[in-house]
Amino acid sequence: MNARRRMVGVVTSDKMQKTVVVEISRTFRHPLYKKVIHSRRRVMAHDELGCQIGDRVQIVESRPYSRHKHWAVEAILRRDIAAAEPIIETLEIVEEQQ
Repeated sequence: MNARRRMVGVVTSDKMQKTVVVEISRTFRHPLYKKVIHSRRRVMAHDELGCQIGDRVQIVESRPYSRHKHWAVEAILRRDIAAAEPIIETLEIVEEQQ
């Protein structure tokens, strides 16, 4: 394994070609005030695997693909089943009409 950074996040947008927006959430306790802090970061990642909204993915640091895209999707850890169901239902309706 190499020294590239890897992070796990959830796909929030897949409207671009071969690019997804991944939201990385982090929860930690403030060292001095002991308050629980929720932080999130949204990054663009290069996608060759065909991710959909709601999928949990692992992204890895990579070469710059474009101005904002410096990450690549390495693996889909969990598919969002709810996002895939409407696509199947619409395909069934179209086939029935033909």
